[in-house]
Amino acid sequence: MKQFSRTQGRRAVLASLVVAMAGAWAAPAAAQDTKIRFQLDWRFEGPSAIFLVAAKKGYFKQEKLDVTIDAGNGSGGAVNRVASGAYEMGFADLAALMEFQGNNPTAPNQPTGVMMVYNNTPAAVFSLKKAAIKTPKDLEGKKIGAPSFDGGRRSFPIFAQANKIDDKKVNWVSMEPALRETMLARGDVDAITGFYFTSLLNLNARGVKDSDINIMLFPEYGVKLYGNAIIADRAFAKNNPEAVKGFLRAITKATRDVIADPAASIKSVKERDGIIDEPLELKRLRLAIQTAIDTPDARAEGFGDINPGRMALMASQVASTYATKTPVNPDLAFDRSFLPAKDLTAGVLRAKN
Repeated sequence: MKQFSRTQGRRAVLASLVVAMAGAWAAPAAAQDTKIRFQLDWRFEGPSAIFLVAAKKGYFKQEKLDVTIDAGNGSGGAVNRVASGAYEMGFADLAALMEFQGNNPTAPNQPTGVMMVYNNTPAAVFSLKKAAIKTPKDLEGKKIGAPSFDGGRRSFPIFAQANKIDDKKVNWVSMEPALRETMLARGDVDAITGFYFTSLLNLNARGVKDSDINIMLFPEYGVKLYGNAIIADRAFAKNNPEAVKGFLRAITKATRDVIADPAASIKSVKERDGIIDEPLELKRLRLAIQTAIDTPDARAEGFGDINPGRMALMASQVASTYATKTPVNPDLAFDRSFLPAKDLTAGVLRAKN
């Protein structure tokens, strides 16, 4: 039997290596999806369908993104977690982001807004009709209940100024969030502040009918504050612009689907948190769409976008009302450069829900 010489053996090994290396060069490993940890502002409720639908329908995957979505415990917490680097992106009240910016101008991980979702703040004042609070001026001399960190309470001076209320004549009562609507239903306070689609449903759950409630939505009483936006760590956005743009394209597609069919979309929330009350969360989602997402201001500015003049006014109002250490720079609070093309966002808002 003919045997290979050492030289022939070496040549065979080298040839095998060349073939293997050529194969590696010809078929490089596929690039991994960019990982994004996303922090919600609150529990998995109706409005979180926007993000969960994007995951369920594969819109994130289409953009080569590996997205993890976690429940939260408030906008302030979402801002802080993005600022800490624990999350790359999140969902938070823009006022909370502005407050952080004004108080921490040199923070290494500054969050910035990249897409407006709640074009109008959902903050509102609730009272029972038997309290005879028919106008903002009627709140003078009354007891208003809210947690100390509630967005409506913190921005109440802006509401008061817009409606010529002497806010020094308003008596604030602090409580835990879980007690807010209970105390109003019992008559322990005359009114409360809270998100429209949260406090209304909580009052209903406590046996209070819609017909027995007076509601003053901040946007209907001269307050043009923006609400919740998608936020991103500025350094992450700078280093991964295509990932942020892809995330916003996915959310745009999902929002279009959610507005078109809220009932089908709420299934994604039920799948994520099996103990939710599906009919209740569907109602919450529809209220959020009607009062915060698909609004006249949102349709005028375009889904996800903002009006620079309105943003500048909000920045000055937040800096003054929240008494931040430094002025709030509106150009740092929101970056429009990552927004999807207008032809993608044009069909999202429907005007009728």
